[in-house]
Amino acid sequence: MSNRGARTRAALWLALAAAPAATLAPAAARAAQEPAVPAIEQAVPSLDDTASLAAFVDGVMKAHLENLKIPAAVVSIVKDGRVIFANGYGYANVEKQTRVDPATSLFRVGSTSKLFTWTAVMQLVEQGKLDLDTDVNEYLEGIEIPPTFPEPITLRHIMTHTAGFEDGAFGYLIGEDSLNQETIEEAMLRHMPARVRPPGKLASYSNYATALAGLIVQQVSGEPFNEYIERHIFEPLGMKYATFREPLPDELKPHMVTGYAREQGVYVAKPFEIVGGFRPAGSMSVSALDIARFMIAHLEGGRYGGAQILRPETAELMHRTAFTHDPRLPGMALGFYEQSINGWRTIGHGGDTFRFHTDMVLVPELRFGIFASYVGDGGPAAREGLVRAIFDRYLPPAAKASADVVAGAGADSAATREALARYAGTYRFVRMNYTDIDKVFSLFSSGIQVAALPTGRLLVSGYGDEPMQFTPVEQNLFAQVGGHRRIAFIEDDAGGVAGIVFADLPFMGTERVPWSERRGLWLLVTGGSLLLFLSVLVGLYYRWSEIRAMPAREKRAVWLAAATSAWLILSLVALVVVVSAGEERLFVEIPFTLKAWLVMPLVFVGLTAALVVTTVRAWRHGYWRLRRRLHFTLVALAAAALCLFFYTWNLLGWQFG
Repeated sequence: MSNRGARTRAALWLALAAAPAATLAPAAARAAQEPAVPAIEQAVPSLDDTASLAAFVDGVMKAHLENLKIPAAVVSIVKDGRVIFANGYGYANVEKQTRVDPATSLFRVGSTSKLFTWTAVMQLVEQGKLDLDTDVNEYLEGIEIPPTFPEPITLRHIMTHTAGFEDGAFGYLIGEDSLNQETIEEAMLRHMPARVRPPGKLASYSNYATALAGLIVQQVSGEPFNEYIERHIFEPLGMKYATFREPLPDELKPHMVTGYAREQGVYVAKPFEIVGGFRPAGSMSVSALDIARFMIAHLEGGRYGGAQILRPETAELMHRTAFTHDPRLPGMALGFYEQSINGWRTIGHGGDTFRFHTDMVLVPELRFGIFASYVGDGGPAAREGLVRAIFDRYLPPAAKASADVVAGAGADSAATREALARYAGTYRFVRMNYTDIDKVFSLFSSGIQVAALPTGRLLVSGYGDEPMQFTPVEQNLFAQVGGHRRIAFIEDDAGGVAGIVFADLPFMGTERVPWSERRGLWLLVTGGSLLLFLSVLVGLYYRWSEIRAMPAREKRAVWLAAATSAWLILSLVALVVVVSAGEERLFVEIPFTLKAWLVMPLVFVGLTAALVVTTVRAWRHGYWRLRRRLHFTLVALAAAALCLFFYTWNLLGWQFG
């Protein structure tokens, strides 16, 4: 999960907020380069110089803790089957001044937990108990995924985030009540998302699908999910400071790092976060040295010491590219997502809760891996900065690839400018909700704007902190000017541009935003309607004497318009108050105040219906002068448009996932 405020709402679907959550995240966007593997020059420092590595990482971490206000963090680095660095930073408990210990301090790792669920799936695959390409309904008991599309959902789809589910999080993604948790079965039945696209078409990060895979592990193995992970992964690897259990077992509670938020200049301790029925997607608490054992196992063909948790061929299959929107860019392995950092192919997974921010990056070719986890809002920036710093120092590109150099040929030609116009438009990530109230959170994002520039480049806004320019490289492939990011555009069956692919977000497909759901349209509609409603109320004040002298039916019409206007304004003010009062808790539970507020749009629809009927009567019976009838009609149309707004964004009724 991302930072607080508006960024919290918009980013919940980028990670498991245990999004997020949805999230709701995968690690923050990381610069992507061409996948050619560079050769390391002699002048580059060696990772085998562990003393130098320790001094370097300690220096980076010290700066991060100070500059980003991070109370606690931990790092472990492995290479060639051994831990070459591990250290804790800051305080596991600020009040008690308890230092972070990389061997025993437990960090919530959010969606990085998914890698353990995927590993469990692959264990059952190599035993012949599961098949990656069989309809998951063949393995599920007591729950059935509906046949919305002819193609069934398989474990391969789930592990590449291409199952085609919509996303959701509202009211259930995370909790604090350890005594009233849903079981995995209950959560999967109660919160089943709609299937909104055929499987295998677009990647859309899904906590639900991962939890569903955990349920399959539980039902097929005959062991409760927590126990399966403990017996078949934790115990063989000697991971004594690791658990998916919530609340923590008594013997591990003293080792839990406290989650903090910075409020009014000080750290404030926050409750232990409960993922509950979605636990296979993100409930793990683990120490840095224990997760280092897991990294080593994956880098060493499934083996750690004398334990073999996966066969070498199974591990290799798991790490191999299984889905990509464009073969020229990184894609999804089975559970791991690919990145290209300084030209090196990496696989890994990030993870976020409200309080913890984690990343794991593996370079299989070098048998090298990094794990880092942070407490606090500065965590997303810190984890990305650490990984980038280590790669830039120890694994730099063989030669600097400048996007400006790539940019030149034909960039100013009219033909290029015309060709680029087809890419212009507004796009959005398909990791969103379409059928429940969660959809309204799409309004918090203006989307990704793409414009064709006269220079023969594309200007991309809404992705990253600042707009970026991209220049053509190949058909539908673009490189960032002055940077390392790459994007590609995907086409529909008719050859039109259907979406953007970002090299650093292989788990997040996009689509063009329908005109009827563009934020600018609805800002115009709501803004114009509010002005009309305010004019009604102002007119009521200044024309009070005139209104009192009107015939009864005309007077009733004016009062109806005023009531409708006042009710809408009151509804919007009440919504702001409800949301502001418990912003983060909206993903813990659906507050009674919000459920009560949802009566207000329904009342508004009733008032609007009466207003429309009255408008017809006003024209039939000649109420007022023409100018006033036109104004009344515009008010009725504005009210109808706002009813359409409530309908479009699933705010009519109690549409909870």
